[in-house]
Amino acid sequence: MRGESGRSSRFRQKLSAAEDRGFDRRDVMAHRVDVGRRWTIPLKSSPTWANRGAGFRSLAESIDTTTAGGRLVFHVMGALAEFERSLIQERTKAGLQAAKSRGVIGGRPRALSRAKTAHARKRIDAGESPASVAKSLRVGRSTLYRAF
Repeated sequence: MRGESGRSSRFRQKLSAAEDRGFDRRDVMAHRVDVGRRWTIPLKSSPTWANRGAGFRSLAESIDTTTAGGRLVFHVMGALAEFERSLIQERTKAGLQAAKSRGVIGGRPRALSRAKTAHARKRIDAGESPASVAKSLRVGRSTLYRAF
């Protein structure tokens, strides 16, 4: 798994493949561990590795789960990462709630207003092709259909 980031799905695929092959009492090593949302991958995998006689080692942070102190630091960092993730979720929900109470509508703006949609409907009902109406309104044909 040399040179892989914990963020990529490729890393998780390689990690799963390594777990399936077995570690043969070898340790999983990481150069640096970012305490963040992705900490859950090694945290959830740690008991699996321990059952196979392997540990987790981070070279930059000097974390070694084959020792009692290393396991303590590993789990404390995991708890902090989980706490940080929960705080982010709470703040996001609070921000969305505050924006909603101010009347702010989230998401992408509509491509066609109600007036343009009504105008397009009249033109199509009059016999004009949907493709030419969409082109004149500078929207895609699928956008026009979705508006109806």
